[in-house]
Amino acid sequence: MQTRRFAGTAALMVAGWLGLSIAQAATPKGEEVFQRACAGCHTNTPPPARKLGEPPPDPSALAPRAVPPDRLKLFTPEAILNALTNGKMQAQAASLSPAERRAVSEFASGQTFSASAAAKKNSLCKSVRPMTDIDHGPRWLGWGNGVENVRYQPQEQGKLTAADLPKLELKWAFGYANIGSARAAPTVVGNRLFAASENAEVHALDPKTGCTYWTYKADFGVRVALSVGHYRGGTAVYFADTRANAYALDANTGKLIWKTKVDQHPMAGVTGAPVFFDGKLYVPVQGISEEGTGSFNNYACCTFRGNLTALDGNTGAIVWKTYTVDETRPTGKSKTGVQMYGPAGGSIWSPPTIDAKRRLVYVGTGNGFADPPQKMTDAVIAMDLDTGAVKWFNQILPNDSWAMGCKAKNPDNPACPETLGPDFDFSAPPALVHTASGDRLVLPQKSGLGFALDPDAGGKVLWQYRFGQGSGLGGQWGTSSDGELAFFGTADMLTPTPGGMHAVRIADGSLAWKVPPQAKLCGDKPGCSAGQGSATTVIPGAVLSSGMDGGLRAYSTKDGSILWLYDTNKEFTTVNGVRARGGSMDGAGPVVVDGMMYVNSGYGGLIGVPGNVLLAFGID
Repeated sequence: MQTRRFAGTAALMVAGWLGLSIAQAATPKGEEVFQRACAGCHTNTPPPARKLGEPPPDPSALAPRAVPPDRLKLFTPEAILNALTNGKMQAQAASLSPAERRAVSEFASGQTFSASAAAKKNSLCKSVRPMTDIDHGPRWLGWGNGVENVRYQPQEQGKLTAADLPKLELKWAFGYANIGSARAAPTVVGNRLFAASENAEVHALDPKTGCTYWTYKADFGVRVALSVGHYRGGTAVYFADTRANAYALDANTGKLIWKTKVDQHPMAGVTGAPVFFDGKLYVPVQGISEEGTGSFNNYACCTFRGNLTALDGNTGAIVWKTYTVDETRPTGKSKTGVQMYGPAGGSIWSPPTIDAKRRLVYVGTGNGFADPPQKMTDAVIAMDLDTGAVKWFNQILPNDSWAMGCKAKNPDNPACPETLGPDFDFSAPPALVHTASGDRLVLPQKSGLGFALDPDAGGKVLWQYRFGQGSGLGGQWGTSSDGELAFFGTADMLTPTPGGMHAVRIADGSLAWKVPPQAKLCGDKPGCSAGQGSATTVIPGAVLSSGMDGGLRAYSTKDGSILWLYDTNKEFTTVNGVRARGGSMDGAGPVVVDGMMYVNSGYGGLIGVPGNVLLAFGID
């Protein structure tokens, strides 16, 4: 009896050991799966970096390229598994077992599923500090630190001056999961930092620690700064996504209040921050997807019309909509028989600017996409705040029609403008600067020119200043001013000498000082450039510029000497456990409030070095 029991126990032990061994042997190794099923595409040698002055590639010649291994590290294992199971990589992963997909997802991301979940849980705030009054206390509101888009932060709000810059230290970093660009500038108000991402997530963070109060998932990616204002039920966070959906969320809870589709065109999107003022949300709409399609693939180009749409802040209902180009009509047929249309274009890329005294809202517009040329492209337009009626406009550059893939002259191709323009649109908003001699609207253009316009004389140009050679590629995203000087960083992405900083006297447009392009911090990486087209930010004694080379620089407002430099081209340990690194910086510039400085790093795509991190600096 005892012998049988011993034999039975031994048999069970052997069977258990064999089963465990077989299971262990059957557990796939992520690296082996990657080398066998993924490396052939993901480790292909990328094309050489485009040289300065070289035009971007013709989209018709572009082939899809797999994300390289270093970029895969910016994705969570959950995102990679979803791509293999439900997304773009289903066909490539069809032969893999569920266990192999999980294993390769962990290997490619450099993180386990359990670690990812634990990091996300640990990033939640352990206690909730109640929101304070958004009308009082330190704050940086929206894209431009107020509705006038001057991007100046006084000492009482910012609690940082030029003298404090050498004492700045990195306090925390927050990683945006599953993206290669971090373009949506944060907003800080009421003891909250609100930030969004092209992965469609909108976060409410603690500005001092970076812990998360709540996260909301929008329908599509979000590239805009968030606006915060009052609605009838409390305080709301307003924003829009890249498919032209506008949202209002409860600022305390992150719950959706309303959502409105502001433009029905299939290629409409929002990349300029909506601005909340006096109960309305003003949403600028652009059509980059159609501009980039141009004459390719027998597309019936072009029908998108740039517009500014005003919404009721309580309900999301459309109050008015004003287009920047005339109604689109058929213009001719292509050689393959596809009907073409025009006019089109006039995108509004940037936040609108509110002039409460004159009851006007100002916008800068982009180029046309198709003929016939329009009178309000590449222009500054003043609209009535309440009705949207155009009160005046000044077209700085006429006849600038441009679409991807079109030749310089197109006499027999209705898919393209007959004469291709330089693509010198206004990607920056007009900054409403108050001076002793009157108000001025100051803004840069992609032509490399900065302008001051008189809002009381129909937008008459008072002066212009050349700060660069001009470039159709890239943007000039905004100026800043301390009331005496306007500061322009130079993009010039398609020239041999991108970069540099200029200070111009607002009184007469004369040069106060300039600083040449700086040595690139990103070396020879693909997309690396010295361009400084991002919007500048001013604090007492210093102007801040975030560059395409990953450098965050502070210049003296007196003479342009560099007071402080931080290189963001590195990996960061994040408070939310997301693998993150810095890269190029473009679009919105640094945000300064309550003794802290915040900046997004990462601008991957046709230009730029990818990255996915929000950095927070402070002093002890």
